[in-house]
Amino acid sequence: MAQDEFRNEVMTDEKSDVLEELGRRQSSDSPTLCSESGPPDGGRQAWATAFGSFLIQFCGYGYLNSFGVYQDFYTRIYLTNQPPSTISWIGALGFFLTASGTLISGRLYDRGWFYHLVIVGSLLQSLSLFALSFAKPGQFYMIFVFQGVLTGLGVGLTFGPSMAVISQHFSKRRTLVMTVVAAGSPLGGINHSIMLNHLLNGTVGFAGGVRASAGLVSALLLIACLSMRTRALPTPTISFSKVARKCSREVPFILMTVGTTLSQIGFFFPTYYLQLDSIKHGIDVQFSFYLIAILNAASAVGRCTAGIIARYTGLLNLTIASVTACSVIILSMIALNNIFGAVAIGVAYGYVAGTYISLLIPLVAILTPDLSELGARMGICFTFTAFGALLSGPVAGALLSSQYRWLISSLFSGIICLVGSLVLVVMRLIMHGER
Repeated sequence: MAQDEFRNEVMTDEKSDVLEELGRRQSSDSPTLCSESGPPDGGRQAWATAFGSFLIQFCGYGYLNSFGVYQDFYTRIYLTNQPPSTISWIGALGFFLTASGTLISGRLYDRGWFYHLVIVGSLLQSLSLFALSFAKPGQFYMIFVFQGVLTGLGVGLTFGPSMAVISQHFSKRRTLVMTVVAAGSPLGGINHSIMLNHLLNGTVGFAGGVRASAGLVSALLLIACLSMRTRALPTPTISFSKVARKCSREVPFILMTVGTTLSQIGFFFPTYYLQLDSIKHGIDVQFSFYLIAILNAASAVGRCTAGIIARYTGLLNLTIASVTACSVIILSMIALNNIFGAVAIGVAYGYVAGTYISLLIPLVAILTPDLSELGARMGICFTFTAFGALLSGPVAGALLSSQYRWLISSLFSGIICLVGSLVLVVMRLIMHGER
């Protein structure tokens, strides 16, 4: 009975609870606030904002999800003077700055800086991609600065606020809308990966291909900035230092952070190296170009169905199962040697990885006894997990080396991901024992 009550508590409006405090903190005596008592749960402005938020995810995390295309192109053609591990630092830094950026963008959003964040972040992402197109073959540091540092900063400024603002406009439909908006990330990965593969490896080439990609991203980000609106100016959050001290004394929160950070170290291995792995094993190059798109398509399905499945399995149980499945599939990449195996890995990993990612924010929510601390706890957790993402590609790339030792890199990534799931199992047992 206690376990059933726990599951019901966990899954009650799971995604909306997570960002609710970030999006609708209001002060009743402030003259700047909307006169309505709560979100309208629809209307032209609300749906326009949701559409703009979807485009932000499509262009932001969606573009980062297609880095496997760049990893393959740089390794084989454009940065042949650098080993795979060095090249992977470009994508790793982008993911790191996006995740850790929530620590700053979330607090600025709470203080009413929403428009500043999305406009500056969009400009930074757009200009950095146009600047990237001027990089010449072998110019690693120029590519690293423009694609790794500046693009990562731009996406980091827009990611959190664009999700949080949805809860200012929706209440009953909040979970549905957030699910659709979050699906913009894998859908963007599908579009960008196919587009970049054909442009970079076709007659257009690197400079023209990146500029065409930057033009599309810029146009969509402009539409997003014109579409999104806020309803109220949020008030400052609780003291961050106080929340940090509380988190340092909570064993389940510490274990959750450690477990997810460890799993992140191995988590991005297929995202970075599946396309390169396929090509190096003799699978048709043109078909291999679609593997990242296949992975992202399956990820979109996983994100959309995770909430439904978790209602029957429990949030923590599904999280542990999805992380464990990720580790098993990564280990199975050792046996990749034909087109059917590549497709199976892309579909299977994309689905379980999408499921896992969609459960991270609700996982923080169930470990937050006071929702006024939610924004700060998200920033603390994601800052640590960002270090896992930062190490993922480079460590696997160093083990892979220029000799392409797929056995060693796959074993390491799969085992470290499995260790992360075991830490989450310990957390689950402790929480069950306390109840």
